[in-house]
Amino acid sequence: MKPAGFVNCYQDTERAEAYSKLEFARTYYLAYRDLPSIFLEYVQGGAAIDFGCGAGRSTRFLRKCGFDAVGIDISEQMTAKARKLDPDGDYRLIQDGDFNQFTAAAYRLVLCAFTFDNIAMGKKIALFRGLRSLLNREGCIVNLVSSPEIYVNEWASFSTKDFPENRSARSGDVVRIITTDCEDQRPVEDIICTDEAYQEIYREAGLQSVATYKPLATGSEPYAWVSETRIAPWVIYVLRNL
Repeated sequence: MKPAGFVNCYQDTERAEAYSKLEFARTYYLAYRDLPSIFLEYVQGGAAIDFGCGAGRSTRFLRKCGFDAVGIDISEQMTAKARKLDPDGDYRLIQDGDFNQFTAAAYRLVLCAFTFDNIAMGKKIALFRGLRSLLNREGCIVNLVSSPEIYVNEWASFSTKDFPENRSARSGDVVRIITTDCEDQRPVEDIICTDEAYQEIYREAGLQSVATYKPLATGSEPYAWVSETRIAPWVIYVLRNL
């Protein structure tokens, strides 16, 4: 399960159309539930970058949280869909790792919602360094990623039962998962990354993790949970400059 020749599966018109219909429900609800309170604790409004904005769901979420948000992505299909859904929004297609069009040290927040799930290990450090250069002195990066456990359990919004090979995956290996909430039932290929690996990546990029959250369901939500009350599907890191 090596990432050689790994292709970004989100650069796909059919997938962009399907993902544009996803809402903040079921397992995805837990990914976003705590973000407003995290933002209030570490950064209150201002200019924000939504790195890997996809079809714009998280960019629109940031605006509702009071940020002046710009959504950026390397997928032409995704940014085109974002603009169609949100003509008044600011969505920009960028080249992989090229942040030159943005003013250095000008942003209070960079949100990465699931973006690093699909990025090869060798690229992560360089991208975090680039994103760090965009932060002002009070700024932070909020990195929302899939936990390693998401790839070996069943969930309200995801299934991995058809991919038993995920259980032997180590950091840097390709893992597969199906988003059952999505019309596009093709497996997504991600690259697993443990907490230990992320902490080393952050240090190499000149960042420190100042807080880590692993959101669990309480059981009171209006969803039929599968593993979400016992196992956290997501990990949220709050990062600042060293």
